[in-house]
Amino acid sequence: MKGLILSLLLYASASFGQAQVESIADNLVHPWALAFLPDDTVLVTERPGRLLQLDLASGKRTRISGTPEVDARGQGGLLDIALHPDFADNQWVYLSWAGACERGNATHIGRGRLTGQQLVDFETLFIATPCVRSTKHFGSRLVFDAAGYLYVTVGERGERDRAQDLRDHNGSVLRLHDDGAIPADNPFVGHDHAKPAIFSYGHRNPQGAAIHPRTGALWIHEHGPRGGDEINRPVAGGNFGWPKTTFGREYWGPAIGPDALPGTQQPLYQWTPSIAPSGMAFYQATDKSNDPWHGDLLVGALVQTHLAKLSLVNDTVTKEVQLLTDRPRRIRAVEQGPDGRVYVLTDHANGELLAVWPPTR
Repeated sequence: MKGLILSLLLYASASFGQAQVESIADNLVHPWALAFLPDDTVLVTERPGRLLQLDLASGKRTRISGTPEVDARGQGGLLDIALHPDFADNQWVYLSWAGACERGNATHIGRGRLTGQQLVDFETLFIATPCVRSTKHFGSRLVFDAAGYLYVTVGERGERDRAQDLRDHNGSVLRLHDDGAIPADNPFVGHDHAKPAIFSYGHRNPQGAAIHPRTGALWIHEHGPRGGDEINRPVAGGNFGWPKTTFGREYWGPAIGPDALPGTQQPLYQWTPSIAPSGMAFYQATDKSNDPWHGDLLVGALVQTHLAKLSLVNDTVTKEVQLLTDRPRRIRAVEQGPDGRVYVLTDHANGELLAVWPPTR
């Protein structure tokens, strides 16, 4: 009853604003990511280590067994989830998590086959090395492109110089085959002093990743320090500058570096002050002529607790609108569902799954 009352209140309060909202589920423990299954259910990761299957219609939830052991300290735990592009045929579910290794921990990537209520044949495909004694900046977003390559974002683990060290996976975007193997055309394959899985580097803590629906290009966003949150479009071999260049500042005040440096890639967009972005999705409408959000980029905000809606002309942000500002929730994940609505997860001990859609839709 409490969930139903909350749902009705949210719907009523938002119906006449810039978005309509429905509460689908609550009592989720620091949920981090979601992936939609073909049977009108959704898989949701919870950072302490649980994987849930949630029925969108009834709200019934079932725990999926067979998940890996996680290091759920600080920002670590069970993190992102993605389905194989051919999931209907092979049932592969991909997970990223903070896992213990070599007296520290690291961002891990693995997969298992969803069979009934368990992941079977689960295997670790890749570990972002070296392992680090840290509980933050795991990055960990997973996304497949149209060619079937798996992109993985990895934070610099709070040790900023790692982002400029090509012998270190941390602070990078990685590009892998679906089995964890390294593509032969990755930009640093064959380099003696570089990890061949690295696609781009100089990243601080990327926690959003999505494929542009028109161009097929990977877009990410990443946390800045005090300001300088960035949206970037990774390119093969590109150096995105952290910590040599940033719009952000040290938390105690002074500048870290210049806004730009020759040889580094500039962000497509940046936020100062920081919103702490997490999760992102390109919104695609069924009725393009009658949907005010069509083509917009949606980004969750953890610190400023809103959903940012960015209007785009090609790769340029022309307008930003803040949605859901009437309810202070840390938005961790943003995905568009099969029904066309946008689903967001709120990162709290009593986290929620919310459905959001335009008022005219």
